[in-house]
Amino acid sequence: MQINGIQQIGVGVEKIYEAFAWYRKHFGIDILVFDESAVAELMLKHTEGEPRERHAVLALSMQGGGGFEVWQHTGRKPLIPLTDLQVGDFGIAIGKIKTADIHKAYEQFKSEGLKMFGPVSNNPEGRPHFYVQDIYSNLWEFIEDSYIFKSSKANNGGVFGCVIGVKDMEESLVVYQEILGYDTILFDGTDSYTDMQELPGGKARCRRIILGYSKERKGAFSPLLGPSQLELIQCMDREAKNIYEDRMWGDPGFIHLCFDINGMDALRELVKEKGYPFTVDSARDMNTFDMGEAAGSFSYIKAPEGTLIEFVETHKVPLIKKLGWYIDLRKRPIKPLPNWMLKLFSLKRMK
Repeated sequence: MQINGIQQIGVGVEKIYEAFAWYRKHFGIDILVFDESAVAELMLKHTEGEPRERHAVLALSMQGGGGFEVWQHTGRKPLIPLTDLQVGDFGIAIGKIKTADIHKAYEQFKSEGLKMFGPVSNNPEGRPHFYVQDIYSNLWEFIEDSYIFKSSKANNGGVFGCVIGVKDMEESLVVYQEILGYDTILFDGTDSYTDMQELPGGKARCRRIILGYSKERKGAFSPLLGPSQLELIQCMDREAKNIYEDRMWGDPGFIHLCFDINGMDALRELVKEKGYPFTVDSARDMNTFDMGEAAGSFSYIKAPEGTLIEFVETHKVPLIKKLGWYIDLRKRPIKPLPNWMLKLFSLKRMK
């Protein structure tokens, strides 16, 4: 089994096309992978035991990084949080987005009137970053990283990771280090951090760990997905709450973090051994799962603090739909696709 990179972060919204247009305009996420309405029939453990009608749009950035899966309940009214999120609350609190020029990105968002939290500063690892809030109250951290798969007009690329609030750091590290492979500790400290002071709850004392990885990512899409990091935060001075308390997967906010993988059968055994068996397993009952224009298998686990982690093993993906050109990944070795082939995704840019 191998992890190939972050495929996407799921963002629950109330109005999907409004949200997708906002992220395209401000964050440059404009390579459309799929746009699909369907029923989430396999997610029963996370949808109160009932199949739920939904609409999802997945888009990427050609600069590299994970994508955005913008997701809306259509069979029920999405429920917004009743209280404001604070840093360290349990689950995905902040999405990380990569940019090769942190100051350009900052000035862009400042000129567009977005809500900013402090100036550009260094995080504890020494990387320049800043925080911004979208119009749906989601927090995003833009962090400088030099990796660019293909240049574009945007001042940033795609998803670089996320900040996750945890209850027990050592317990959660089993998932993030031993299952997801983020085995390199880039920073570990307990303090009140100056770079988070303006964030909701950011003045509190917390333990903060930034994780990278030592094993090279080698899957078909790994050059496009690029490098990533995860950041875990445990509150030390206050009682944090569950971000999705009294709400459902798919409701507004960060709903899951998804990884592109190879070897679903081996992963099934690994997560069971570690004590976090699949809560959803599409491969158990079928060889492949139709995901609109693409196909594959997917599964979920639930981390100790409640974060939902999705795994996708892609079997088929369209490159040039009009020509009927699909890549069947089951018929090729597990290695990166040629860059020229991955760059054909730019033909799927939304104008």
